[in-house]
Amino acid sequence: MQNVLIVSEVQSYLLVSLQEKLEESECIVTNIHANPDVLSKIKEDVDMIFIFADEELTRQHQGLTYLKDKALEDDIPIFVTGDPQELIEIQKDIPLHLIQKEFPRPINVSEVAEAIESFLLTFGKQNKKKILVVDDSGAMLRNVKGWLEDKYQVILANSGAMAIKYLSTNRPDLVLLDYEMPIVDGKQVLGMIRSESEFSDIPVIFLTSKGDKESVMQVMDLKPDGYLLKTMPPEQIKQSIDTFFQRKKAYRNSNL
Repeated sequence: MQNVLIVSEVQSYLLVSLQEKLEESECIVTNIHANPDVLSKIKEDVDMIFIFADEELTRQHQGLTYLKDKALEDDIPIFVTGDPQELIEIQKDIPLHLIQKEFPRPINVSEVAEAIESFLLTFGKQNKKKILVVDDSGAMLRNVKGWLEDKYQVILANSGAMAIKYLSTNRPDLVLLDYEMPIVDGKQVLGMIRSESEFSDIPVIFLTSKGDKESVMQVMDLKPDGYLLKTMPPEQIKQSIDTFFQRKKAYRNSNL
């Protein structure tokens, strides 16, 4: 059974209907206000967050920030419904790359429920390898997620600081790391990873736009586990990651 968290400031016929349809599909649905003190008391694992935006909810910045952090830390997809302006306001607290799908109102409750059910069925956390993608470009993050999410759990971080926060409480199987980022760059993120004994062995592959010889040498001096160019065809990037995990598995099996 999947746990769906509906976050709203109002109770409406649409929400009641959506909750009923999800429960018919054996989802466990919790409806809650965007209050960080209340949200933090939820102990059950959450498989999806559905935000029912209205003017009041868009002002709940602390609650929305809590949901953003929760989604990032636990790899939880976020779905949002609202009118066009409300969707824009939500994105001020929750970056678009963390929002799996938006439903502009008016909505068809049956279609929304089917979309949620389909996503949970298709992209549930089926013991997939977990990849943390770190890049300051939202477009690049969305692209990489689209390339990889059919086979891997993909967690997105749009800054080095966000990646470090995630790594403080989570352990991915691989970090795909942009080299050039503002404030905390890829070199600093890799340095932090290698300096902490509890996750110093997490593999890191650079995914960067810098392909000249000097840049490549600088990056390779940091001893990452690989180096990929953003200009490579998506299938080649995906194949390189598949090959990395295959080699790692083969090495582990040979040492059993």
